[in-house]
Amino acid sequence: MIRLLYQFPTWMQHFYRGVTWRQVMPDRRVVYLTFDDGSIPEVTPAILDVLKQYNVKATFFVVGENIQKYAYIYARVIEEGHRVGNHTYHHVKGSKCSLNEYLREVEACEEEIRSQDSEVRIQNSEVRLFRPPYGKMTGRQKRAILDRGYKIVLWDVLTHDYNAHYSPEKMLRIVQRYTRDGSIINFHDSVKSGQRTIEVLPKVIEWLQAEGYQIEVL
Repeated sequence: MIRLLYQFPTWMQHFYRGVTWRQVMPDRRVVYLTFDDGSIPEVTPAILDVLKQYNVKATFFVVGENIQKYAYIYARVIEEGHRVGNHTYHHVKGSKCSLNEYLREVEACEEEIRSQDSEVRIQNSEVRLFRPPYGKMTGRQKRAILDRGYKIVLWDVLTHDYNAHYSPEKMLRIVQRYTRDGSIINFHDSVKSGQRTIEVLPKVIEWLQAEGYQIEVL
């Protein structure tokens, strides 16, 4: 049961059909660092500094209202070559929204993404990424988002960086124990995760690289 806190087994993932939990590349060892809930001035710039130091690219699932408030930080995410995905406009919980309300949230975030930079429009022209806040949405919401051409991405390793009871050392142990080829590792650039994520990220990158993993964008 403890494992379910950090990594859902493949047989359970099959119940959430059409969603990407892990992305294995047949010819090389690849993992993916992802960050949810930004971009915000308290955390995102420090994460970008670490990624730049190690020459690593990541995928950011961004909240539309944060793009609107902090466009200069979002611009840096794009300028430094990271991938972006949709995380709704107000970081809403699917169970609290009707289908139409949820889709309006997704569309509003997409408008912010596309209004900021032509490179994003080109980047997202073929495959648009979406991650539901809290990792949850209804079946109808999932089907509607897939029908609109989004690739829905969840994760293979959950670090719990948003939980104040999880130290950077514990988060590193989670990554070390559960990461495998194709793992999508979930972090947050949020106030809740804050300093813990910033502190553990260099250690995670160093360990992944020492283990022979290539770190890529989704």
